[in-house]
Amino acid sequence: MKLYFSPLACSLAPRIALYEAGAEVSYVEVDLKAKRTEDGADYRAIHPLALVPALELEGGELVTENAAILQLIAERFPEAELAPRDALGRARLKEWLSFVGTELHKALYSPLLSAEAPAEMKAYVLTKAGSRLGRVADRLEGREFLLDRFSVADAYLITVLNWSQVTPIDLAAWPAITAYQARLQQRPSVARAMAEERERYARALKRREEPAAAPAAPAPSADR
Repeated sequence: MKLYFSPLACSLAPRIALYEAGAEVSYVEVDLKAKRTEDGADYRAIHPLALVPALELEGGELVTENAAILQLIAERFPEAELAPRDALGRARLKEWLSFVGTELHKALYSPLLSAEAPAEMKAYVLTKAGSRLGRVADRLEGREFLLDRFSVADAYLITVLNWSQVTPIDLAAWPAITAYQARLQQRPSVARAMAEERERYARALKRREEPAAAPAAPAPSADR
């Protein structure tokens, strides 16, 4: 298998899950601005939307969307117990994957992280933070994980919560969430994934800050 990722993006979640599973996977970094892989290939030829994560299976099939990839990892590595086995437990897993993906990732953090989102939108989004994060805090009160044990939903949630440090959201208002963060950041799979991707992110920033060589001819306009 091959995971296409961008450092500290939402693709961190399947990396955590794959480390939990002990899976043998190759990781290919994608520059989301240039839409190219680290070896210079046009990522749009692999994934037309040029989004991460994308998981390429052994037969060449490509699976996209975090919730789908995370559930597939849990199913392919049942011994890691990254998903409940009973019907209600699986429904709860899907419930939390959906909540993290829609109410936190897309509705809350994505606008706050966007350089193109207008200030009015960001201000409106922040009015929703209390109810959304309050829901998470209520769930985590007295619990170690979202479900009865660590699951792929936790891999997704810890990934998204990590973005708080570069937004106006102060998680200190929800002690159950900060305690959860502290616990999970000590988990070997999470600590390893975050450390590796922080290093990758720092390298990517350094590359962007280096002056580019003058092109031999005008570069074509980038697709938008």
